[in-house]
Amino acid sequence: MRRLRALLADTRPLRVPAYRRLFNAQIITVIGAQLTIVTVPAQIYAMTGSSAYVGLTGLFGLVPLVVFGLYGGSLADHFDRRRLLTATTTGLIVTSALLFLQAAIGNTNVWVLLGIFSLQQACFAVNQPTRSAVLPRIMPHNLLPAANALNMTVFTGGAIAGPLVGGALIPVLGFSWLYLVDTVFLLATLRAVLLLPPLPVEVVAGSSPGLRSVIDGFAYLATQPVLLMSFVVDLVAMVFGMPRALIPEMADINFGGPEGGGLAFAVLFAAMPAGAFLGGVLSGWVSRVELQGRAVVVAILVWGGAIVGFGAAVGLADGTTRPWLWVAAFFFALGGAADAASSALRSTMLQSAATDAMRGRLQGVFIVVVAGGPRLADVLHGLAAAPFGAVATTIAGGALVVVGTLLAAMLVPAFVRYRAPLAG
Repeated sequence: MRRLRALLADTRPLRVPAYRRLFNAQIITVIGAQLTIVTVPAQIYAMTGSSAYVGLTGLFGLVPLVVFGLYGGSLADHFDRRRLLTATTTGLIVTSALLFLQAAIGNTNVWVLLGIFSLQQACFAVNQPTRSAVLPRIMPHNLLPAANALNMTVFTGGAIAGPLVGGALIPVLGFSWLYLVDTVFLLATLRAVLLLPPLPVEVVAGSSPGLRSVIDGFAYLATQPVLLMSFVVDLVAMVFGMPRALIPEMADINFGGPEGGGLAFAVLFAAMPAGAFLGGVLSGWVSRVELQGRAVVVAILVWGGAIVGFGAAVGLADGTTRPWLWVAAFFFALGGAADAASSALRSTMLQSAATDAMRGRLQGVFIVVVAGGPRLADVLHGLAAAPFGAVATTIAGGALVVVGTLLAAMLVPAFVRYRAPLAG
């Protein structure tokens, strides 16, 4: 029994009231958010029948993520973080309502949809580094690995339910109702944010939010090679190894599903977060890892190998859902479990090493990498799939992840040797 408890997720962070409220709100809102993540590419593919247009969600998400993620991190180092979270959560609610409206009135202009999506990502880009910078203020540092693992578990749990529900209900209810669910569920997050205590930051004399502040954050990061390499290996993993934009095409062509939604669409979208969720449930070991850099490298190598297996299984499909759909889902789930471990460890490394005065800006860089990498992958995979096909693009991407990660580990051995303090 003790061994089982040691393997299961560490729930000690839930004893902290402020974290517990945010955690409980996330359980509700992340499902709605994942419905939108699934519905936007499905609506675009239904409008255009093109993976290249679906890939444009990456570009329209990446630009605001880069600009507002970096600027948002600067804001989080200069203003009360509770107020900033309140403003950006309200923005997410408004943009989600606009997505509902455009679908409800029967919008057929893909650029309108992409424009609203871009505004939503701008709000997200300021919200996320602020939320991450808050965590070390309300949580003892020795509980950060467990708290990050719990956050990942909630996120991936919603990412399982979202695609399964969305994929099944899109053909029945249409797109608008799923956007409306996201809008309503976001109100739970707003309530949890309003219940946070005031969270002012210690502003350095003469410092102000803006370009100079962002540059100072990059200058600080340049002096931290281990943290810098944590960003590099994640970019390698996501840019080359995230075939998310190709799922509608794979579900349609390789597994014979309908253009919008369907079983294969839902299973493929849900497989990776399902694996990540299981990895989060069994994340008790994360709090005990000492060689965190080595663990991150191993996790990303597993991710790359799993993506190669995923692409090969899709290639062996013959236009039906069995049996290769489930083989592909297994490999994608394996990759998801590895990515969950990598994400929890990298988040902890950053939150523990950065000072509070710099934490928002470094979290801004982090969200640009973590959320921007997959969006850049959407663009590149969408473009590459046109001449080379979805299967070849996916397999080649997974192989490049393995090669790139090994090269990074050889170039910066200090990252592989990194040991983080587990208490403090």
